[in-house]
Amino acid sequence: MVCALRVLRVIRAVECPAMTDKRELRSAMRAERKRLAGLDASASEQAANHIEQLPPADLVAVYSAIGSELRADIVAQALEAEGRALCLPVVIALDAPMIFRRWSPGDPLEPDAAGVPAPFPLAETVVPDLILTPLLAFDAWGGRLGQGGGHYDRTFAAMPDAVRIGLAYAGQQVGMLELESHDIRLHGVLTEVGYTPARKV
Repeated sequence: MVCALRVLRVIRAVECPAMTDKRELRSAMRAERKRLAGLDASASEQAANHIEQLPPADLVAVYSAIGSELRADIVAQALEAEGRALCLPVVIALDAPMIFRRWSPGDPLEPDAAGVPAPFPLAETVVPDLILTPLLAFDAWGGRLGQGGGHYDRTFAAMPDAVRIGLAYAGQQVGMLELESHDIRLHGVLTEVGYTPARKV
């Protein structure tokens, strides 16, 4: 716990040039996200109240929340009520970009190759205009710290025209993250306090 607190003090700074080992950072931010999830059960509903601030998109990819990730189901319902079509990511192979299958709240799901609930193969494969992604941490410049599997970065690289938006608790924002060559920046982040476009680097 002491180590995790030390890491959090570092990432709350304005900049994190050297940062800490990514494993330590991820561990600290998982603990922080779990803490935030326990503080406000209405955060997802609050985020859904701000979807009109999102960039225009006819087809939006949401996600099946795992663990303490900010729940996307209420946001999905709000998006559908606004007239936007929805889809969910599907991991076909652990080292490949994800695909997306059309989905509506209430449709049946089955575990994909990563064990995450996903639409059945009979669902139409689609290409989203906007991708909502979970994360462990984000910064003001579109930097994103994920779980480390690379699923979203590979997918972003394969779909460069899709708008990339993080869905997170506002408290997951940190100082400037040090990104690697394969890390792809977000266009913005939606939290319980609203939508914030990424600043230019």
